[in-house]
Amino acid sequence: MSRWRPPSPHSTAIITRDGFVRLQSELDELWRVRRPEVVAALAAAAAEGDRSENAEYTYRKKQLGEIDRRVRYLSKRLPALQVIDAIPTDTAAIFFGATFLVVCDDGKTARYRIVGPDETDAKSGHISIDSPLARAALRKRVDDAFAVVLPEGTATCVVVQIQYGDSGPQIPPNQSYPRSSQ
Repeated sequence: MSRWRPPSPHSTAIITRDGFVRLQSELDELWRVRRPEVVAALAAAAAEGDRSENAEYTYRKKQLGEIDRRVRYLSKRLPALQVIDAIPTDTAAIFFGATFLVVCDDGKTARYRIVGPDETDAKSGHISIDSPLARAALRKRVDDAFAVVLPEGTATCVVVQIQYGDSGPQIPPNQSYPRSSQ
């Protein structure tokens, strides 16, 4: 008998225009390019005879299942997403789509951009609007401090700069930044 688990919370169904285009192109590439290639390779592996000891056949079946699973997810998710590409009227505060620079209490700086859950990328600093850091930073302004609970403990960060779109000065990548005395 399995153990009952509560359903996972649904992620916010918003996305940036760039993220939506990327997901659409991923779906198109999977459906029109990758899936036909894998189906052809699967048919060739199946034609070799005994499937019980055919590693190529087993691998291609697994690969086809992964592609089909992603295609199903994207086919359901894309119509449910709301594309947000408008810049908010109050650009002095952090909202969806904002790129912001923070200095944390350890003196390190970090640059983040709040995006939808389907387009997060830790390497480029794109964080989900559902993440604890994004939730703590929402509606903050330059020089506002906020606390965020991280796996290694609670960190206090100060907002140094906020930017929307490509306008304004570019926020530099993550680097050391002198913290002002407060």
